[in-house]
Amino acid sequence: MTGSPLDRLRRLPVRIAAWSGAAVVLGVAVLGGLLIRADTTQREVRMDGELRRVTSSVMRLVHFDDGTVNTVGVSEDELSRGCPEFAILPGSTERFSAFVSGLDCLPMPAGVLEELAVRAVDSGRLRAGYVYDRDGGRVRYGVEPFRKPNGQFVGAVVAVRDAGDADAAHRRFALAVAGGCLLLLALAATGVHQLSVRAVRPAVTALEQQETLLADTAHDLRTPVAALRALAESALLNPDQRTALLPRTVDLAQRMGTIIDGVLIRARLAAGVEPLRREPIWLDQLVSTVVDETPAEGARVTVTTAPTWVEADPALVRRAIGNLLDNALRHGRTPGQAAVVHITVAGGRVIVADHGPGIDPALAAATFDRFTSTGGSSGLGLSIVRWVAQAHGGTLRVYNADEGGAIFEMALPEGVG
Repeated sequence: MTGSPLDRLRRLPVRIAAWSGAAVVLGVAVLGGLLIRADTTQREVRMDGELRRVTSSVMRLVHFDDGTVNTVGVSEDELSRGCPEFAILPGSTERFSAFVSGLDCLPMPAGVLEELAVRAVDSGRLRAGYVYDRDGGRVRYGVEPFRKPNGQFVGAVVAVRDAGDADAAHRRFALAVAGGCLLLLALAATGVHQLSVRAVRPAVTALEQQETLLADTAHDLRTPVAALRALAESALLNPDQRTALLPRTVDLAQRMGTIIDGVLIRARLAAGVEPLRREPIWLDQLVSTVVDETPAEGARVTVTTAPTWVEADPALVRRAIGNLLDNALRHGRTPGQAAVVHITVAGGRVIVADHGPGIDPALAAATFDRFTSTGGSSGLGLSIVRWVAQAHGGTLRVYNADEGGAIFEMALPEGVG
Protein backbone atom coordinates (compact mmCIF):
# COMPACT_ATOMS: atom_id res chain seq x y z
CA MET A 1 0.00 0.00 0.00
CA THR A 2 1.45 3.37 -1.07
CA GLY A 3 0.99 6.90 0.25
CA SER A 4 1.33 8.51 3.64
CA PRO A 5 -0.46 7.13 6.70
CA LEU A 6 -2.97 9.98 6.43
CA ASP A 7 -3.68 9.16 2.77
CA ARG A 8 -4.14 5.48 3.61
CA LEU A 9 -6.45 6.40 6.46
CA ARG A 10 -8.49 8.61 4.14
CA ARG A 11 -8.83 5.73 1.68
CA LEU A 12 -9.89 3.36 4.45
CA PRO A 13 -13.65 4.17 4.18
CA VAL A 14 -13.55 3.17 0.49
CA ARG A 15 -11.85 -0.11 1.35
CA ILE A 16 -14.30 -0.76 4.18
CA ALA A 17 -17.20 0.00 1.85
CA ALA A 18 -15.72 -2.32 -0.79
CA TRP A 19 -15.27 -5.25 1.59
CA SER A 20 -18.64 -4.63 3.22
CA GLY A 21 -20.20 -4.30 -0.22
CA ALA A 22 -18.76 -7.67 -1.21
CA ALA A 23 -20.22 -9.22 1.93
CA VAL A 24 -23.57 -7.54 1.27
CA VAL A 25 -23.51 -8.73 -2.36
CA LEU A 26 -22.95 -12.29 -1.18
CA GLY A 27 -25.66 -12.03 1.45
CA VAL A 28 -28.13 -10.37 -0.91
CA ALA A 29 -27.37 -12.94 -3.63
CA VAL A 30 -28.03 -15.78 -1.20
CA LEU A 31 -31.18 -14.10 0.09
CA GLY A 32 -32.42 -13.37 -3.42
CA GLY A 33 -31.69 -16.92 -4.52
CA LEU A 34 -33.59 -18.32 -1.54
CA LEU A 35 -36.57 -16.05 -2.23
CA ILE A 36 -36.65 -16.99 -5.90
CA ARG A 37 -36.30 -20.67 -5.06
CA ALA A 38 -39.06 -20.42 -2.46
CA ASP A 39 -41.33 -18.71 -5.00
CA THR A 40 -40.61 -21.47 -7.52
CA THR A 41 -41.46 -24.14 -4.95
CA GLN A 42 -44.59 -22.31 -3.85
CA ARG A 43 -45.90 -21.98 -7.40
CA GLU A 44 -45.16 -25.64 -8.14
CA VAL A 45 -46.97 -26.66 -4.96
CA ARG A 46 -50.04 -24.69 -6.06
CA MET A 47 -50.00 -26.20 -9.55
CA ASP A 48 -49.44 -29.70 -8.12
CA GLY A 49 -52.32 -29.18 -5.70
CA GLU A 50 -54.60 -28.24 -8.59
CA LEU A 51 -53.50 -31.27 -10.61
CA ARG A 52 -53.74 -33.56 -7.62
CA ARG A 53 -57.36 -32.51 -7.03
CA VAL A 54 -58.14 -33.56 -10.62
CA THR A 55 -56.33 -36.90 -10.44
CA SER A 56 -57.79 -37.77 -7.03
CA SER A 57 -61.31 -36.90 -8.15
CA VAL A 58 -60.91 -38.97 -11.32
CA MET A 59 -59.48 -41.87 -9.29
CA ARG A 60 -62.67 -41.97 -7.23
CA LEU A 61 -64.74 -42.25 -10.43
CA VAL A 62 -62.78 -45.19 -11.87
CA HIS A 63 -64.35 -48.60 -11.21
CA PHE A 64 -63.45 -52.21 -12.00
CA ASP A 65 -65.99 -54.56 -13.52
CA ASP A 66 -64.70 -58.12 -13.40
CA GLY A 67 -61.17 -56.79 -13.35
CA THR A 68 -61.77 -54.42 -16.25
CA VAL A 69 -61.36 -50.64 -15.92
CA ASN A 70 -64.71 -48.84 -16.17
CA THR A 71 -64.52 -45.07 -17.00
CA VAL A 72 -68.23 -44.43 -17.63
CA GLY A 73 -68.54 -42.40 -14.43
CA VAL A 74 -65.64 -40.25 -15.49
CA SER A 75 -67.10 -39.40 -18.87
CA GLU A 76 -70.31 -38.20 -17.23
CA ASP A 77 -68.54 -35.94 -14.75
CA GLU A 78 -67.97 -32.18 -15.16
CA LEU A 79 -64.22 -32.73 -14.84
CA SER A 80 -64.07 -34.28 -18.29
CA ARG A 81 -65.45 -31.09 -19.87
CA GLY A 82 -63.00 -28.58 -18.39
CA CYS A 83 -59.35 -27.78 -17.80
CA PRO A 84 -56.89 -28.98 -16.66
CA GLU A 85 -57.23 -31.79 -19.14
CA PHE A 86 -56.48 -35.35 -18.08
CA ALA A 87 -56.25 -38.88 -19.40
CA ILE A 88 -56.70 -42.36 -17.92
CA LEU A 89 -53.98 -44.49 -19.50
CA PRO A 90 -52.77 -48.07 -19.05
CA GLY A 91 -49.33 -49.13 -17.91
CA SER A 92 -47.03 -51.55 -19.68
CA THR A 93 -48.28 -54.75 -18.02
CA GLU A 94 -52.02 -54.66 -18.74
CA ARG A 95 -53.92 -52.98 -21.49
CA PHE A 96 -57.36 -51.27 -21.42
CA SER A 97 -59.09 -48.59 -23.40
CA ALA A 98 -57.64 -45.16 -22.65
CA PHE A 99 -59.89 -42.25 -21.72
CA VAL A 100 -59.06 -38.62 -22.53
CA SER A 101 -61.06 -35.66 -21.22
CA GLY A 102 -63.22 -33.91 -23.75
CA LEU A 103 -61.65 -30.44 -23.81
CA ASP A 104 -58.30 -30.11 -25.60
CA CYS A 105 -56.63 -27.53 -23.39
CA LEU A 106 -53.02 -28.01 -24.55
CA PRO A 107 -51.42 -29.17 -27.83
CA MET A 108 -49.61 -32.11 -26.27
CA PRO A 109 -47.31 -34.21 -28.51
CA ALA A 110 -48.40 -37.79 -29.20
CA GLY A 111 -47.08 -40.39 -26.81
CA VAL A 112 -45.95 -37.99 -24.04
CA LEU A 113 -48.86 -38.70 -21.70
CA GLU A 114 -48.61 -42.46 -22.34
CA GLU A 115 -44.95 -42.44 -21.41
CA LEU A 116 -45.69 -40.53 -18.19
CA ALA A 117 -48.38 -43.05 -17.27
CA VAL A 118 -46.07 -46.03 -17.89
CA ARG A 119 -43.37 -44.53 -15.66
CA ALA A 120 -45.82 -43.87 -12.85
CA VAL A 121 -47.27 -47.40 -13.04
CA ASP A 122 -43.82 -48.97 -13.08
CA SER A 123 -42.73 -46.96 -10.03
CA GLY A 124 -46.07 -47.16 -8.22
CA ARG A 125 -45.65 -43.59 -7.01
CA LEU A 126 -47.06 -40.14 -7.64
CA ARG A 127 -45.02 -38.20 -10.16
CA ALA A 128 -44.84 -34.50 -11.07
CA GLY A 129 -42.65 -32.41 -13.33
CA TYR A 130 -42.44 -30.46 -16.55
CA VAL A 131 -42.82 -31.38 -20.21
CA TYR A 132 -43.20 -29.21 -23.33
CA ASP A 133 -46.18 -29.00 -25.66
CA ARG A 134 -45.95 -28.85 -29.45
CA ASP A 135 -45.58 -25.04 -29.31
CA GLY A 136 -42.61 -25.25 -26.96
CA GLY A 137 -44.52 -24.03 -23.92
CA ARG A 138 -43.82 -25.49 -20.52
CA VAL A 139 -46.46 -27.81 -19.13
CA ARG A 140 -46.75 -29.00 -15.54
CA TYR A 141 -47.95 -32.57 -15.17
CA GLY A 142 -49.16 -34.70 -12.28
CA VAL A 143 -49.51 -38.49 -12.51
CA GLU A 144 -51.26 -40.70 -9.97
CA PRO A 145 -51.15 -44.49 -10.55
CA PHE A 146 -54.05 -46.73 -9.57
CA ARG A 147 -54.25 -50.46 -8.93
CA LYS A 148 -56.70 -53.31 -9.34
CA PRO A 149 -58.46 -54.80 -6.31
CA ASN A 150 -55.67 -57.36 -6.11
CA GLY A 151 -53.14 -54.58 -5.55
CA GLN A 152 -51.50 -54.61 -8.97
CA PHE A 153 -50.84 -51.19 -10.58
CA VAL A 154 -52.43 -51.25 -14.00
CA GLY A 155 -52.94 -47.63 -15.02
CA ALA A 156 -52.56 -43.99 -14.12
CA VAL A 157 -54.43 -40.71 -14.28
CA VAL A 158 -52.31 -38.03 -15.98
CA ALA A 159 -53.35 -34.37 -15.61
CA VAL A 160 -51.58 -31.46 -17.29
CA ARG A 161 -51.86 -27.69 -17.12
CA ASP A 162 -50.16 -24.76 -18.79
CA ALA A 163 -47.25 -23.44 -16.71
CA GLY A 164 -46.87 -20.26 -18.77
CA ASP A 165 -48.84 -18.03 -16.40
CA ALA A 166 -46.91 -19.32 -13.41
CA ASP A 167 -43.60 -18.88 -15.25
CA ALA A 168 -44.50 -15.31 -16.22
CA ALA A 169 -45.48 -14.48 -12.65
CA HIS A 170 -42.26 -16.06 -11.43
CA ARG A 171 -40.18 -13.99 -13.85
CA ARG A 172 -41.87 -10.82 -12.62
CA PHE A 173 -41.17 -11.85 -9.05
CA ALA A 174 -37.53 -12.62 -9.88
CA LEU A 175 -37.12 -9.21 -11.52
CA ALA A 176 -38.70 -7.52 -8.50
CA VAL A 177 -36.36 -9.42 -6.17
CA ALA A 178 -33.36 -8.51 -8.33
CA GLY A 179 -34.40 -4.85 -8.34
CA GLY A 180 -34.93 -4.90 -4.58
CA CYS A 181 -31.57 -6.56 -4.06
CA LEU A 182 -29.83 -3.92 -6.18
CA LEU A 183 -31.59 -1.16 -4.24
CA LEU A 184 -30.69 -2.81 -0.95
CA LEU A 185 -27.10 -3.16 -2.13
CA ALA A 186 -26.92 0.51 -3.11
CA LEU A 187 -28.42 1.62 0.21
CA ALA A 188 -26.14 -0.70 2.15
CA ALA A 189 -23.04 0.47 0.28
CA THR A 190 -23.98 4.11 0.80
CA GLY A 191 -24.77 3.55 4.47
CA VAL A 192 -21.59 1.57 5.11
CA HIS A 193 -19.50 4.22 3.37
CA GLN A 194 -21.10 7.02 5.37
CA LEU A 195 -20.70 5.13 8.65
CA SER A 196 -17.09 4.25 7.86
CA VAL A 197 -16.34 7.88 6.97
CA ARG A 198 -17.83 8.99 10.28
CA ALA A 199 -15.97 6.28 12.15
CA VAL A 200 -12.63 7.12 10.55
CA ARG A 201 -13.08 10.90 10.67
CA PRO A 202 -11.87 11.27 14.31
CA ALA A 203 -8.73 9.30 13.50
CA VAL A 204 -8.16 11.36 10.33
CA THR A 205 -8.65 14.55 12.32
CA ALA A 206 -6.25 13.38 15.01
CA LEU A 207 -3.62 12.43 12.44
CA GLU A 208 -4.07 15.74 10.62
CA GLN A 209 -3.62 17.53 13.93
CA GLN A 210 -0.50 15.50 14.60
CA GLU A 211 0.98 16.41 11.23
CA THR A 212 0.02 20.05 11.69
CA LEU A 213 1.51 20.01 15.18
CA LEU A 214 4.83 18.73 13.82
CA ALA A 215 4.80 21.36 11.09
CA ASP A 216 3.98 24.09 13.60
CA THR A 217 6.75 23.01 15.93
CA ALA A 218 9.30 23.00 13.13
CA HIS A 219 8.06 26.39 11.88
CA ASP A 220 8.19 28.07 15.29
CA LEU A 221 11.53 26.63 16.33
CA ARG A 222 13.36 27.19 13.06
CA THR A 223 14.11 30.91 13.63
CA PRO A 224 15.17 30.76 17.32
CA VAL A 225 17.27 27.65 16.69
CA ALA A 226 19.06 29.41 13.85
CA ALA A 227 19.58 32.49 16.01
CA LEU A 228 20.79 30.38 18.90
CA ARG A 229 23.30 28.66 16.64
CA ALA A 230 24.50 32.02 15.34
CA LEU A 231 25.02 33.28 18.90
CA ALA A 232 26.92 30.14 19.84
CA GLU A 233 29.16 30.44 16.78
CA SER A 234 29.78 34.13 17.56
CA ALA A 235 30.70 33.25 21.12
CA LEU A 236 33.18 30.64 19.88
CA LEU A 237 34.78 33.04 17.40
CA ASN A 238 34.74 36.04 19.74
CA PRO A 239 35.54 34.94 23.30
CA ASP A 240 35.59 38.56 24.47
CA GLN A 241 31.87 38.93 23.54
CA ARG A 242 30.62 35.89 25.43
CA THR A 243 29.42 37.93 28.40
CA ALA A 244 27.39 40.21 26.13
CA LEU A 245 25.98 37.29 24.13
CA LEU A 246 24.91 35.22 27.13
CA PRO A 247 21.73 37.22 27.98
CA ARG A 248 20.58 36.96 24.37
CA THR A 249 21.22 33.22 24.46
CA VAL A 250 19.15 32.85 27.60
CA ASP A 251 16.37 34.94 26.07
CA LEU A 252 16.29 32.71 22.98
CA ALA A 253 16.23 29.58 25.12
CA GLN A 254 13.31 31.04 27.09
CA ARG A 255 11.53 31.89 23.86
CA MET A 256 12.00 28.32 22.59
CA GLY A 257 10.64 26.98 25.87
CA THR A 258 7.59 29.23 25.52
CA ILE A 259 7.00 28.00 21.95
CA ILE A 260 7.28 24.35 22.98
CA ASP A 261 4.95 24.96 25.93
CA GLY A 262 2.41 26.60 23.62
CA VAL A 263 2.57 23.78 21.09
CA LEU A 264 2.04 21.21 23.85
CA ILE A 265 -0.96 23.14 25.13
CA ARG A 266 -2.37 23.21 21.62
CA ALA A 267 -1.83 19.46 21.24
CA ARG A 268 -3.58 18.84 24.55
CA LEU A 269 -6.61 20.93 23.59
CA ALA A 270 -6.85 19.75 20.00
CA ALA A 271 -6.46 16.04 20.72
CA GLY A 272 -8.81 16.04 23.70
CA VAL A 273 -6.83 13.22 25.32
CA GLU A 274 -6.75 14.95 28.68
CA PRO A 275 -9.86 16.37 30.37
CA LEU A 276 -9.96 19.96 31.54
CA ARG A 277 -9.14 20.37 35.21
CA ARG A 278 -12.15 22.52 35.99
CA GLU A 279 -12.39 24.20 39.36
CA PRO A 280 -14.06 27.35 40.71
CA ILE A 281 -11.89 30.41 40.12
CA TRP A 282 -12.39 34.14 40.51
CA LEU A 283 -11.66 35.38 37.02
CA ASP A 284 -11.11 39.00 38.10
CA GLN A 285 -8.47 37.98 40.64
CA LEU A 286 -6.73 35.71 38.12
CA VAL A 287 -6.53 38.51 35.57
CA SER A 288 -5.13 40.93 38.15
CA THR A 289 -2.48 38.39 39.11
CA VAL A 290 -1.43 37.85 35.49
CA VAL A 291 -1.16 41.62 34.93
CA ASP A 292 0.96 42.05 38.08
CA GLU A 293 3.33 39.24 37.02
CA THR A 294 3.76 40.45 33.41
CA PRO A 295 6.58 42.96 32.81
CA ALA A 296 5.05 46.11 31.34
CA GLU A 297 8.32 47.35 29.77
CA GLY A 298 7.17 50.97 29.83
CA ALA A 299 3.60 50.22 28.75
CA ARG A 300 0.59 51.53 30.64
CA VAL A 301 -1.82 48.75 31.65
CA THR A 302 -5.08 49.49 33.48
CA VAL A 303 -7.52 46.94 34.85
CA THR A 304 -11.22 47.33 35.66
CA THR A 305 -12.86 44.32 37.27
CA ALA A 306 -16.09 43.14 38.78
CA PRO A 307 -16.35 39.91 40.82
CA THR A 308 -16.63 37.13 38.25
CA TRP A 309 -16.72 33.43 39.15
CA VAL A 310 -16.21 30.72 36.54
CA GLU A 311 -15.46 27.00 36.54
CA ALA A 312 -12.39 26.51 34.38
CA ASP A 313 -8.87 25.11 34.17
CA PRO A 314 -6.79 27.77 35.96
CA ALA A 315 -3.54 27.00 34.14
CA LEU A 316 -5.13 27.20 30.70
CA VAL A 317 -7.10 30.36 31.46
CA ARG A 318 -3.96 31.97 32.92
CA ARG A 319 -2.08 31.11 29.72
CA ALA A 320 -4.88 32.53 27.53
CA ILE A 321 -4.99 35.81 29.47
CA GLY A 322 -1.21 36.04 29.34
CA ASN A 323 -1.27 35.56 25.57
CA LEU A 324 -3.91 38.29 25.14
CA LEU A 325 -1.89 40.68 27.29
CA ASP A 326 1.37 39.82 25.53
CA ASN A 327 -0.27 40.34 22.14
CA ALA A 328 -1.57 43.77 23.20
CA LEU A 329 1.81 44.83 24.61
CA ARG A 330 3.70 43.79 21.47
CA HIS A 331 1.28 44.87 18.75
CA GLY A 332 -1.13 47.32 20.39
CA ARG A 333 0.94 50.45 20.06
CA THR A 334 1.58 53.23 17.60
CA PRO A 335 5.13 53.67 16.28
CA GLY A 336 7.40 55.56 18.70
CA GLN A 337 4.96 55.41 21.61
CA ALA A 338 4.53 53.09 24.58
CA ALA A 339 1.70 50.61 24.53
CA VAL A 340 -1.55 51.50 26.26
CA VAL A 341 -3.70 48.54 27.27
CA HIS A 342 -6.95 48.46 29.19
CA ILE A 343 -8.45 45.23 30.54
CA THR A 344 -12.05 44.84 31.67
CA VAL A 345 -13.33 41.78 33.55
CA ALA A 346 -17.07 41.29 34.17
CA GLY A 347 -19.79 38.74 33.54
CA GLY A 348 -17.38 35.94 32.61
CA ARG A 349 -15.73 38.15 29.97
CA VAL A 350 -12.16 39.37 29.66
CA ILE A 351 -11.88 42.33 27.28
CA VAL A 352 -8.41 43.49 26.28
CA ALA A 353 -8.31 46.80 24.38
CA ASP A 354 -5.19 48.45 22.98
CA HIS A 355 -4.34 51.71 21.21
CA GLY A 356 -2.60 50.15 18.24
CA PRO A 357 -3.41 50.23 14.53
CA GLY A 358 -6.33 47.83 14.97
CA ILE A 359 -7.34 44.82 12.89
CA ASP A 360 -8.13 44.80 9.20
CA PRO A 361 -11.82 43.75 9.06
CA ALA A 362 -11.05 41.53 6.05
CA LEU A 363 -8.50 39.63 8.14
CA ALA A 364 -10.39 39.58 11.44
CA ALA A 365 -11.88 36.12 10.85
CA ALA A 366 -8.41 34.68 10.16
CA THR A 367 -6.66 36.40 13.08
CA PHE A 368 -6.90 33.33 15.29
CA ASP A 369 -5.75 30.88 12.62
CA ARG A 370 -2.29 29.42 12.53
CA PHE A 371 0.36 31.53 10.69
CA THR A 372 -2.11 34.38 9.94
CA SER A 373 -1.37 36.87 12.68
CA THR A 374 -1.46 40.42 11.36
CA GLY A 375 1.43 41.48 13.56
CA GLY A 376 4.14 39.42 11.92
CA SER A 377 4.20 36.56 14.43
CA SER A 378 3.21 32.97 13.84
CA GLY A 379 -0.22 33.47 15.40
CA LEU A 380 0.13 30.59 17.88
CA GLY A 381 -0.61 32.77 20.92
CA LEU A 382 -4.04 33.93 19.77
CA SER A 383 -4.93 30.51 18.41
CA ILE A 384 -4.25 29.09 21.89
CA VAL A 385 -6.59 31.71 23.37
CA ARG A 386 -9.33 30.62 21.01
CA TRP A 387 -8.74 26.93 21.77
CA VAL A 388 -8.90 27.62 25.52
CA ALA A 389 -12.17 29.53 25.13
CA GLN A 390 -13.76 26.88 22.92
CA ALA A 391 -12.59 24.05 25.18
CA HIS A 392 -14.54 25.68 28.03
CA GLY A 393 -17.62 26.28 25.86
CA GLY A 394 -16.80 29.95 25.35
CA THR A 395 -15.83 32.23 22.47
CA LEU A 396 -13.14 34.66 21.38
CA ARG A 397 -13.99 37.74 19.31
CA VAL A 398 -11.89 40.51 17.82
CA TYR A 399 -13.07 43.88 16.55
CA ASN A 400 -11.90 47.49 16.34
CA ALA A 401 -12.83 50.26 18.73
CA ASP A 402 -14.49 53.37 17.33
CA GLU A 403 -11.60 55.54 18.54
CA GLY A 404 -8.99 53.12 17.18
CA GLY A 405 -7.20 50.06 18.45
CA ALA A 406 -8.11 46.38 18.58
CA ILE A 407 -10.39 44.76 21.14
CA PHE A 408 -10.14 41.08 22.02
CA GLU A 409 -13.05 39.65 23.99
CA MET A 410 -12.82 36.20 25.57
CA ALA A 411 -16.10 34.94 27.04
CA LEU A 412 -16.31 31.98 29.42
CA PRO A 413 -19.47 30.43 30.92
CA GLU A 414 -20.08 31.82 34.39
CA GLY A 415 -20.24 29.47 37.36
CA VAL A 416 -23.58 28.51 38.92
CA GLY A 417 -24.23 28.90 42.63
